Amino acid sequence: MAIPIRDGIRARFVTFDGLANQGEHFALCFGDTADLGAAPLVRVHSECITGDVFGSLRCDCGAQLDRSIETLHARGGILLYLRQEGRGLGLLAKLDAYRLQDQGLDTFDANRALLHPDDARTYVCGAEMLRALGVTSVRLMTNNPDKVDQLRQAGIEIVERVPAGTFLTPFNRPYLLAKAQRAGHRLDL
Repeated sequence: MAIPIRDGIRARFVTFDGLANQGEHFALCFGDTADLGAAPLVRVHSECITGDVFGSLRCDCGAQLDRSIETLHARGGILLYLRQEGRGLGLLAKLDAYRLQDQGLDTFDANRALLHPDDARTYVCGAEMLRALGVTSVRLMTNNPDKVDQLRQAGIEIVERVPAGTFLTPFNRPYLLAKAQRAGHRLDL
């Protein structure tokens, strides 16, 4: 059953049980997965309550999600929504890191100051979700090289990396610079 999620946009929600990471991850399928071709366009998106739900300009998450939905609606494809808020650390840890960022630390140093890893996300569950959907090769919409590497290591063939876009605001410039300079994200800054 397709659910209307935006004006004129419908997506079929698919839930999963028994994933390695037990979060309530889900997929939104735009078009019939059987008709998406051998390597469908796929966006693997990690939950961001502040950006996805409340439109925070401090990150680029909400803008990436919006663009992904528009693109997948237009071209067909799959959005995997992974419940791993705050780089897998959770909302509370992310908000604690925001306080340290306000004091001058970048996003990575703030996580380290709180004794957290730079990024605790795993994309193994995304690979499991794709295989459950019958997908083993994708055109991956991402700027994140770690996402590409982890999906490949989990057995998903990445036939093309499609840029997810750069969504620069006066509020997220330091965040995006840190992602580009310290984590190798491909961003046009």
